[in-house]
Amino acid sequence: MKPVDFIVIGAGVLGTSHALMAARQGKKVVLLEKDNRPQSATVRNFGQVVPSGLSGRWHTYGRRSVEIYKEIQQEFDLSIRAQGSVYVASDEEEHQICEEAATLFKQKEYAVDHLSKRQTLDRFPFLRPDYVQSSLYFPDDLSVEPDRMIHRLLTYGVNKYGITYKPDTAVVACEPSGDLISIRTAQGEVILAERVLICNGSEFKLLFPDQFAQSGLIVSKLQMMQTRTLETVKMNANVLTGLTIRRYESFEECPSFSKLSVPEHYAELKKWGIHLLFKQATDGSIIIGDSHEYASATQTDDLGFDLNNYLNELMLAEAERIVNFPVRDLTRTWAGYYAQHPDELYEHEPAPRLHILTGIGGKGMTSSLGFAEVNCQKWFGNAVK
Repeated sequence: MKPVDFIVIGAGVLGTSHALMAARQGKKVVLLEKDNRPQSATVRNFGQVVPSGLSGRWHTYGRRSVEIYKEIQQEFDLSIRAQGSVYVASDEEEHQICEEAATLFKQKEYAVDHLSKRQTLDRFPFLRPDYVQSSLYFPDDLSVEPDRMIHRLLTYGVNKYGITYKPDTAVVACEPSGDLISIRTAQGEVILAERVLICNGSEFKLLFPDQFAQSGLIVSKLQMMQTRTLETVKMNANVLTGLTIRRYESFEECPSFSKLSVPEHYAELKKWGIHLLFKQATDGSIIIGDSHEYASATQTDDLGFDLNNYLNELMLAEAERIVNFPVRDLTRTWAGYYAQHPDELYEHEPAPRLHILTGIGGKGMTSSLGFAEVNCQKWFGNAVK
């Protein structure tokens, strides 16, 4: 096989986004995935594309990602739904944060409506009145179906831009070879490229394990649940709650954020990193979650594969305070795992034109396309087609 322009290792949303953006610049791209199909963080989440939850450059990347998602959706169905997000304040402190955040987002020119209690309940009647103080509605946020979107994005990239996609292809070696980068797969195939990007998610054992051991990366284990189809519930937005207002980085910019107290009711929830989110799938079922447990990059097995029923019970009890539909009528529960880093992202270059990007945390679905576009313009210097 002749050398290619760009090899991407890892077909989650971060890796696939970089493969797509490079291919849009006319580069010959090979995308390698160790599993039969992407099955980690990219498919185990809510499917919420929420620039509203991000700050700084990630908010900017998220807004650009929204534009790209919408562009692709016009010609190929990625499962994108432009239905917005609502953050529901449950007490006076959260209400105050919402007031301040509304001002900040208007300054950023990101559309936002600060809804009163009555307006919130009129628009979202599945919320319990005694929970709601007010809410923030962001009409430009998106929803996607996490079990479908990445597979459709891969199909789109292969069919329209000629990406060579090879699942079931673990890469076991990656190193400079003259002016090129050489990768070797578990099947013994060697491929040369001018540039290689490793988007390994929380897989730290196949490539550069010593580097990852010193990286400061940690892995978060999240527990999530999904109800049966609830035909009488029409959610029509991503639903985020007071606990989310207290957790997401965009709200940390608010003057009152540092003064937030921790109500006694929240203490045990905060201990387990629980912040309640709800997302209705296209079949009418509702995803509920999530919790957060952590381990270092060298101790990820300590997180285990089992589900902690105590954490699910904490989430369900809190959910019953927030919504009036049957949250305990579940069809499945699962754990997701994603890598994150104290510096927002882990970026490293073991050699020139050999890049590692991982640890994007919960920002991947929202920000990856915009982030990848900037990186590929920097690396390849061509205008996007």
